[in-house]
Amino acid sequence: MTAELVIKVSIADDHKIFRDGIKMALKNKEYLRILWEAEDGKDLVHKMQIKRPDVLLMDIRMPEVDGINAIGLLRKEYEEVKIIVLTMYDDQEMISKMMEMGANAYLTKTTDPDEIYQAILTCMNDDFYFNDLVNKAVLSKLQTKRQVRQFYPSPIKFSEKEIRILKLLAEDKTTDEISKEVFLSTRTIETIRQNMKTKIGAKTIAGLIMYAMRNKLID
Repeated sequence: MTAELVIKVSIADDHKIFRDGIKMALKNKEYLRILWEAEDGKDLVHKMQIKRPDVLLMDIRMPEVDGINAIGLLRKEYEEVKIIVLTMYDDQEMISKMMEMGANAYLTKTTDPDEIYQAILTCMNDDFYFNDLVNKAVLSKLQTKRQVRQFYPSPIKFSEKEIRILKLLAEDKTTDEISKEVFLSTRTIETIRQNMKTKIGAKTIAGLIMYAMRNKLID
């Protein structure tokens, strides 16, 4: 295994027994290395400044700085780090909120270790891991938005090129794949994507896609 292939994983959870269990479950998984563990939100923010992981497994309820506040802080500084929420809460509103704030996946603590491993690999390759929990939460949020649509302003208009890129993003296409399909450089794709996020005030690609689905810009 080369150094380039190793995925550095960190764990933030205030329960040592759970952290030890996750470390044990992932210990022999190919391509993974546990970088560090944090016992609370303050410890998490501090260690992120010292050594940056590729993937962060993070609980929501933690002392000092909880996961909700932590994800807001982390997304401002470490956009490239994949954040997988790993918690006991399966509330749809919480799931939707964490995904909109920048989580790349949302799992409960009863999730099988093999699925946690698969979520890590998927997030590294495709940015997001969508399981039944996340899909149901997104659909529920969309249904709620439809019921109160009359209170929302008209959707912001996107160009045909932007809508084309939106559709490809929703199909889990990478920047390189989108670049080849629309015949634009990867840098141009990244600029267009960022401009679309700015237009609607979205912080993440997930938020951008959810906006597009909510306003029927994509199927």
